[in-house]
Amino acid sequence: MQLNAEDGGSRKFIMVQLPESCDEKSEAFKAGYTTISEIGKERIRRAGKKITEEQGDKAAKKGLDTGFRVFKVDTSSLKDVYYTPDALQQKQLDLFADHIKPDRSPEDLLFQVFLDWGLDLTLPIVKETIDAKMVFFVDNNALLACFDKGINEELVKKLATRKPLRAVFRDDAFDSDSVKINVEQIFKLLSPGTDVKSI
Repeated sequence: MQLNAEDGGSRKFIMVQLPESCDEKSEAFKAGYTTISEIGKERIRRAGKKITEEQGDKAAKKGLDTGFRVFKVDTSSLKDVYYTPDALQQKQLDLFADHIKPDRSPEDLLFQVFLDWGLDLTLPIVKETIDAKMVFFVDNNALLACFDKGINEELVKKLATRKPLRAVFRDDAFDSDSVKINVEQIFKLLSPGTDVKSI
């Protein structure tokens, strides 16, 4: 961050920390930090603040970015399915009605898409509310993602007019089967260059 501040560069870095707990007798633990990674995050915040203060207006002119994202290694956001069709009974099919794990947030799903599609995890993300639904716009219009349920054709039309390169939705997000069927047709009509997927 310091070098970027000095020469206007755009260097990136990755820090990795095991989920190591702080010793309960340590000063860090007494200060409220229960893990080493919490200390690391605070150090990055403080370093960024100090560099920004030292650079003053120069930092803004150079577009200095001192922000960071924190990720934890976890399993897929999609439920694991270990059954073959012949091993299922009709009464078990409702187990798969919702294929996304219940503890996952829209941000979890968004970064699942990033990983599945090989996108850079540092791409800028803007979150907007459109028709009471949370919509993510990644790298301007490189990717549009909406994981809220209850998506109707009116919303799909509004999203298609934004002409994203890619659009992704939850497979079970649509108001009805007819909306789900029409999504691709709406995008073909209003934004033919958009690659539409659902997870």
